[in-house]
Amino acid sequence: MPRQRPRDRDFEFLEAMASSLLHCSDKLPFMNVETVLHMKEGLGETSYAQNSRGMDTLKSLITNSAADVYLSQMPERFAVADLGCSSGPNALCLAEDIIGSIGRICCRSSRPPPEFSVLLNDLPTNDFNTIFFSLPEFTDRLKAAAKSDEWGRPMVFLSGVPGSFYGRLFPAKSVHFVCSCSSLHWLSQVPSGLLDEMNRPINKGKMYISSTSPLAVPVAYLRQFQRDFSLFLKSRAAEVFSGGRMVLAMLGRQADGYIDRRTTFLWELLSESFASLVAQGLVEEDKVDAYNVPFYAPSIGEIEEEVRREGSFRMDYVQTYEINLSSSGDARRDGRTVSMAIRAIQESMLSHHFGPEVVDALFAKYTELVTASMEREEVKSVQIGVVLTRL
Repeated sequence: MPRQRPRDRDFEFLEAMASSLLHCSDKLPFMNVETVLHMKEGLGETSYAQNSRGMDTLKSLITNSAADVYLSQMPERFAVADLGCSSGPNALCLAEDIIGSIGRICCRSSRPPPEFSVLLNDLPTNDFNTIFFSLPEFTDRLKAAAKSDEWGRPMVFLSGVPGSFYGRLFPAKSVHFVCSCSSLHWLSQVPSGLLDEMNRPINKGKMYISSTSPLAVPVAYLRQFQRDFSLFLKSRAAEVFSGGRMVLAMLGRQADGYIDRRTTFLWELLSESFASLVAQGLVEEDKVDAYNVPFYAPSIGEIEEEVRREGSFRMDYVQTYEINLSSSGDARRDGRTVSMAIRAIQESMLSHHFGPEVVDALFAKYTELVTASMEREEVKSVQIGVVLTRL
């Protein structure tokens, strides 16, 4: 188990300095994240299915952890939950990899494979239909793999489970393995505390934490993350069997301070894109100032602290992974790929706040800025992978 880190000192200082500055943001334009946030639906050019990036660096972590749970318990029914499955190809690929891994273990030990219950969760507005349309191909691939490896055709029961993972989703002690990839950096709501005494936005011109943000901004975001992640852990603790595991992967920070350029850079470019639209008279400045994203990239220390506080899980593994977004070496191609991926994720919230008519112009400028940045330097992001075992 990794050594327990002390809480980030930068945030202890920030909380002490900024606690008196926090005010309720109820008068900001309200955005119900559960009903607004969803990945771009369908299979079109700007859809999430066409723009989601693979999770190859975490694939072995997920499959090995699921296999370890199976070997330790050998249940006749093995329940797998994918939280924040979205509508891209990863929704069923992770389940396919887990089933294949356990199936091959059963073949080597001459055991019949268990029945698999695959529980796909996301918010109610998620495009579950795109997942269900791909079920015939999913079934055919499982049949082919089982025949090739001679481990017998598995019985797989797949369910869609709409709802927020910041609360209960499944019956008590009903799940053996949980995975969540690229979802837990999304908060349940925009943090409160982003207005001053006069109800004016305190993070003007920015939609997320930046180097120019007042101290109260990162404090507000940290507190919202603490509330949300604690509730996530408490909810899963009720649902996961003792000895069951969770593999969680989310965008995070390697820096101990609240600014990590690999986390904030793409948000900064999106803010610059809005500034350009404001200058052209296409968007009102007040609307830009009032827009804040329900997103937080935690540090390893912040994750460890909430796991320790909640107390139901043991942290077996934690690691950061640096991902190069400029991987092809073609700045124009990579810039467009990143821009389209961000659009697939952000479009629902942007359309809700600004109206759909600004989205094309916004991402045309964003693509230009991202491409220009990639021509000058490598653009990277950081993922944190965590393995937790239910005590």
